[in-house]
Amino acid sequence: MRNTRLFAAAAAATALVLAGCSGGGSDAENSDAADGNAEGTQTLVVGASPSPHARILNFINDELAADAGIELEVVEYTDYILPNEALKSGDLDANFYQTVPYLEVQKEELDVDFTPGAGVHLEPLGVYSDKIDDLADLPDGAQVGIINDTQNQGRALELLASAGLVEIPEGEDATIFTVEKLKDFEFIEVEGPQLVRSLPDVDIAVINGNYAQEGGLSIADDALLVESPEDNPAVNVLVWRTEDNDNEALKTLEELLHSPEVKQFIEETWADGSVIPAF
Repeated sequence: MRNTRLFAAAAAATALVLAGCSGGGSDAENSDAADGNAEGTQTLVVGASPSPHARILNFINDELAADAGIELEVVEYTDYILPNEALKSGDLDANFYQTVPYLEVQKEELDVDFTPGAGVHLEPLGVYSDKIDDLADLPDGAQVGIINDTQNQGRALELLASAGLVEIPEGEDATIFTVEKLKDFEFIEVEGPQLVRSLPDVDIAVINGNYAQEGGLSIADDALLVESPEDNPAVNVLVWRTEDNDNEALKTLEELLHSPEVKQFIEETWADGSVIPAF
């Protein structure tokens, strides 16, 4: 676990350096970027998870942004903490990687005023295993890998509850400490980016869609159980500082994220259903 944390910290530090580089420069240079360049194109620095978020943003930048009068500088992050810290500090103009429930917790923890856009897509959670082909075969004393951040952990536990592995008490947030186990197993908390790597060491793992994709897993071919998209609060959104609500470039990016072209791109790129449009 210590090595896992060191790896994640190193990746996060690298992402922060990239964010600092992309958002750096003199005050005059930053002001010019905010007001638009000589051609009237305004540049936005947007933090994102590598897939699918950064891929969607890069598609917009390559195919749609220029005609809409904006340019995107996409900074990739491999953790769930730094993108909001970088947005708070001003290193980013927006980020695209999170859900509204996760954002609400982060707003309190970071003491920030951020605004979410409308849902862009859902990356369904899946239960994966290198050891069994059916959840009914989960052995007594099994180890179950689960993400260690509370918001995504709640989603994972809801999925396990749908499989009859846990029961979530009414009126309580779902955490590994509040649910009742309905079988004999042990939870193993793992940082999100390491869940795929943890598969050989656990019996099953509940893995977020973006991490499964990055690890070469297919939700259609490899998942034993898949999260339903119906009435799901876990759709991913663009987020920006509330003080920037009137920023026309951000409004344009929000519109492009919900364009027919982006919907088609998502459906064609992730035809296996690992990423689903939410609009």
